[in-house]
Amino acid sequence: MSAHHNTDSNLHYYEGDQSKLYSGIMSHHDDINSAEAKGQVKKIWKIFWLLLVITIVEVFIGMQLSHTMPKALVAFIFLGLTLVKAGYIVAIFMHLGDEFKGFMITVLIPLILFFWFIIAFLADGGFWLHMNDHSPARSHVAAKVAE
Repeated sequence: MSAHHNTDSNLHYYEGDQSKLYSGIMSHHDDINSAEAKGQVKKIWKIFWLLLVITIVEVFIGMQLSHTMPKALVAFIFLGLTLVKAGYIVAIFMHLGDEFKGFMITVLIPLILFFWFIIAFLADGGFWLHMNDHSPARSHVAAKVAE
């Protein structure tokens, strides 16, 4: 019998019907009452409550304080809290926190460069918008059109 049809190997689960992967046949947790399983559940609940508190703070700021605070400060606070929530979600629920540092760097450096890319283009666009609004040639053309 070839290795492809060998039932002793777990490889056949990955090659055909993958529902068995998620049905518990290949579960890594044999005892849900073990200390390891309880530790994982406790960790998930801790992150849930932390994310809930951050979300409540965001909603409170949005509903109550955003009218009295400068818009730039509100946007900065929302951006910071959103990045904290995204970091926890990626690290805990997407298991990036358990990966090797090399893999994390492979994911995080392009992400940082992507944000830099967006900020650079917004700054460049703002510069050119300012240049067009204050250009003598543009104001001269606008005066002729207004006549």
